[in-house]
Amino acid sequence: MSFHQNLQDITEDQLSLASIHYMRSHYQEAIDIYKRILLDNREYLALNVYVALCYYKLDYYDVSQEVLAVYLQQVPDSTIALNLKACNHFRLYNGKAAEAELKSLTDSASSSFEFAKELIKHNLVVFRGGEGALQVLPPLVDVIPEARLNLVIYYLRQDDVQEAYNLIKDLEPTTPQEYILKGVVNAALGQEIGSRDHLKIAQQFFQLVGGSASECDTIPGRQCMASCFFLLRQFGDVLIYLNSVKSYFYNDDTFNFNYAQAKAAMGNSSEAEEVFLLIQSEKIKNDFVYLSWLARCYIMNKKPQLAWKLYLKMETSGESFSLLQLIANDCYKMGQFYYSAKAFDVLERLDSNPEYWEGKRGACVGVFQMILAGREAKETLREVLHLLRSTGNPQVEYIIRIMKKWAKENRVPV
Repeated sequence: MSFHQNLQDITEDQLSLASIHYMRSHYQEAIDIYKRILLDNREYLALNVYVALCYYKLDYYDVSQEVLAVYLQQVPDSTIALNLKACNHFRLYNGKAAEAELKSLTDSASSSFEFAKELIKHNLVVFRGGEGALQVLPPLVDVIPEARLNLVIYYLRQDDVQEAYNLIKDLEPTTPQEYILKGVVNAALGQEIGSRDHLKIAQQFFQLVGGSASECDTIPGRQCMASCFFLLRQFGDVLIYLNSVKSYFYNDDTFNFNYAQAKAAMGNSSEAEEVFLLIQSEKIKNDFVYLSWLARCYIMNKKPQLAWKLYLKMETSGESFSLLQLIANDCYKMGQFYYSAKAFDVLERLDSNPEYWEGKRGACVGVFQMILAGREAKETLREVLHLLRSTGNPQVEYIIRIMKKWAKENRVPV
């Protein structure tokens, strides 16, 4: 601060001030200084690169491109400028477009490429979606600040949460990206090992970013607030934040997975079902959280047969047992007794818990009641009797006798 008070209105001092603003993530303040100097000194071409860098940091990638073009017209082979242009292309289009921008640099074995060799290598890993990450990034972890963060992202994508945590646990976050990444890693680890402490840290980091003046209106800032409320199970608030950015994530599977869960948790099962079905990722579609929520939505939306289909597709496991319990109980609650009876029947065969017999008995009587009321096909009675006969419980004879008596009187073949 004492040096700050000695700053004068001369170009060198102002440039120093601008770079300090940049390093403290105060990008707009830096831009204001650079633009003021450029007004009087058009020939200070390099300032265009600094301004472009600031716009890149503010997510204004197209504006960054325009400013950068002024410099590249004069200095077409600048490594720093071409690298920034490639990064803009990565954000605006995709990794392929970004890599094409670097081609002239990687092709020429010029001295300027030597100067930024590590940086280019690092960025190519990012542009190629993490390809070669384990070869390129570890030696750069303490050379290029983003290398550690990108290696953490790589481990997260490989589901190696513990390795990601080891890399980031001692990092003291200073930028929003670092806070977000540390939050994501803690949330993932907390859910994996069932640790409330990690989830609490994640929630605090998300709240810090989402509530900060500089990030509260950015897309990542709003996603952070949504994540914070998600961990607090305040799904109404989750939807407020996700609704405000959903137009940017129409085909994003992870976004839709969280969005659908929040809708389902708020009881909006028809919209939740639609969003769940937009998801393409096989990994998410095989996730038990996805399967159980989708089954619940099907049942709430009066499509129990689709929930039953989800169960039939699963391998026998603890998860398929849990899904059966969900179908049995939720169908019962919603008066969909036929599928409830089928689910309780399988549960009873897998586990002799008397509760499963009671559930099956109630569901079978429920189907019979629906048949009497004309809300279920009479032919279903044959299957209900078949389900009841497979039980070793003595109560079953009495129930079967009554059902058969009714079937005989009403000429229903059983």
